[in-house]
Amino acid sequence: MINRKKIYNPNSQEGVNERRIFGGNPTSIFELNKIKYQWAYNLWKIMLANSWFPEEVNMTQDKRDYSDGLTPEEKVGYDRALAQLIFMDSLQTNNLIDNVNPYVTSPEINLILVRQAFEEALHSQSYAVMVESISANTDEIYEMWRTDIQLKSKNNYIANVYEELSVNPTESTLLKVMFANQILEGIYFYSGFAFFYTLARSGKMLGSAQMIRFIQRDEVTHLLLFQNMINSLKKESPHLFTKDLIDEVIEMFREAVRVESAWGDYITQGQILGLTSEIIQEYIRYLADSRLKRVGLPALYNARHPMKWVDAFSSFNEQKTNFFEGNVTNYAKGSINFDDF
Repeated sequence: MINRKKIYNPNSQEGVNERRIFGGNPTSIFELNKIKYQWAYNLWKIMLANSWFPEEVNMTQDKRDYSDGLTPEEKVGYDRALAQLIFMDSLQTNNLIDNVNPYVTSPEINLILVRQAFEEALHSQSYAVMVESISANTDEIYEMWRTDIQLKSKNNYIANVYEELSVNPTESTLLKVMFANQILEGIYFYSGFAFFYTLARSGKMLGSAQMIRFIQRDEVTHLLLFQNMINSLKKESPHLFTKDLIDEVIEMFREAVRVESAWGDYITQGQILGLTSEIIQEYIRYLADSRLKRVGLPALYNARHPMKWVDAFSSFNEQKTNFFEGNVTNYAKGSINFDDF
């Protein structure tokens, strides 16, 4: 079992070199002039620089597109994809604050977990802006996590991993939650984002795609956070990475690919131009391979990226401008990629 850290621990004499991701004995004072995990503090500064505001994304044309420009199948797909994202960001906000951060004993990592939780809450606000801008029945989308059996089954899979930590807080269950975050942030979210970019590629729902671009830029930092925690733990606590645990993680990724591929078919119904079942499955397999390789595990599928245009569509590389002079589409002060960490 692992214990929650103390909110205030004046008797601690823990030095910076003795800090641990979990299982440490911190004072709980944020002494940020002393840093052990430099990657965490670097990430904190990037997250601050990426601040943005969802109400400033113009959704006026999206309302017209949704009403008059989308096919019935595209409307169904839009609603289902949005409902999926609403659930996941709600889950993440609670998971980070109530489930993960209480056990993390490094102050510089506590800092970015709190920032990530804020960003997940901001994303929830973003989805509210999208729903209220386009939908005649907002309750239907917000209730879909409860009423749509396919969505409910999909959501339960990751939620159950998080719930295991809440009822049985051990080193292993916490580590599994870190891997589950790579699945949620790096497979489920990215798969959902691709649907909005596909609509935008055909000139539809451009405001929604712009909102998703900002959300995805945040998700890159969230992926890096948990990726770096896992890789740091390999050096700090190698005993945790047993064959049984790795086998369980691999099975988690296999099941996630199966679940997300079925969900992709469900929201597209074979009726969305550019998103065939084969392309959806190959993209999800590619995402799984990428996430596994980033934490030092072997690829499962050796899949190729079938939708490279998605990466170009979501990039901020050409969006640099003065922060105070640009509008929201130009708020990016720079870009970040996995090779930076």
